Amino acid sequence: MAARRSKDYYGTLGVARDAKPDAIRKAYRHLARRLHPDVNPGDRAAEDRFKEVQEAYDVLSDSKKRQFYDRHGFYSDQAYTGAPGGGGRPGGFGFDGFDFNDFPGQGGAGPDFGSLFDSVFGGGRRRKGKSTDQRPGEDLEYTLDVGFDDAIRGTTVRLNVERQHRCSPCGGSGSAPGSPPRQCTQCGGSGQSQAAMGNMRFSVPCPACGGEGMNRTACRSCGGEGRASGSGSVEARIPPGTGENSRLRIPGKGNAGVRGGQPGDLYLVARVGTHPFFERKGFDIYIQVPITPAEAILGAKIEVPTINGAAFLRIPPATNSGKTFRVRERGVENPRTGKRGDQFVRISIVVPEIPDETTKDLMRRYAERNPENPRDAILEAS
Repeated sequence: MAARRSKDYYGTLGVARDAKPDAIRKAYRHLARRLHPDVNPGDRAAEDRFKEVQEAYDVLSDSKKRQFYDRHGFYSDQAYTGAPGGGGRPGGFGFDGFDFNDFPGQGGAGPDFGSLFDSVFGGGRRRKGKSTDQRPGEDLEYTLDVGFDDAIRGTTVRLNVERQHRCSPCGGSGSAPGSPPRQCTQCGGSGQSQAAMGNMRFSVPCPACGGEGMNRTACRSCGGEGRASGSGSVEARIPPGTGENSRLRIPGKGNAGVRGGQPGDLYLVARVGTHPFFERKGFDIYIQVPITPAEAILGAKIEVPTINGAAFLRIPPATNSGKTFRVRERGVENPRTGKRGDQFVRISIVVPEIPDETTKDLMRRYAERNPENPRDAILEAS
């Protein structure tokens, strides 16, 4: 007969041989929390170590199994069942033949190991008598058309928004009017029921109240959700300097929460309109301004429009079409810094029709006095 391989369960848990049950439980929880497969996905070594810890705890947490192990120096279900005073059926939460694929997140559809893990280590606890079925409302996002001038100067708009609002008949509670929620008698308001797997006990949602801890008669208007669909008027402030695709947040104007949960937020994405003369790039403004040939040749002081009224711009002599000038701090105000962008003026020379011969004679004499060909450079290069 082959000799049995002795396992040091005390060493596995890191406790003394005379350790009290509380010390064994504390050591097990510490190790199981650190080695749990959900905490170490794909780590086979951690998974094997987790099994060893479970096996050690299964034996040392049971006084009769521990006594058998201390007396014989080993433990097996077969030996324990056949020993005097042994149990008729081995208990515990063994892992021989256990398949981790039976759990969610590992490719299977077995029991919720996350719920078991939470119950062992104190998670998922509910306050007695307090409904935990509230859920916050969803955020909403709408596109808002904003005029060119309104985006620059700011404005206030009122719009209708389709959203989930709080149910009026039940006040958002989800309970039928006149029928307040009552504490669940099966779970005592905790929302949890106890289940067992071997020696390990864990919590599951109470089947009588669905884990809420309260029993209620559902409101007919909202079906017990505490909110209903509808449209409502929302006032939105468009701040000065709003740009294309700016995202404006209006707190608490999204969907109402379920059964009194916090409402979501409303987000408005600005779509800024165009202007017949101005073009906006960030906080700068661009405009094309026409001038006459005489102004281009002789120079001039001209008046140009800006988003904040007219401004004067000096055109130097011999200005070519396409020349761009900067007018500082005549752009859009940056709401974060308080500084204004600039305006860029692009010059275009407009040649008028000359109906009279006198003007034509003047232009001929000008051409005779200035025979330079402005195309000479490109002709030479070609």
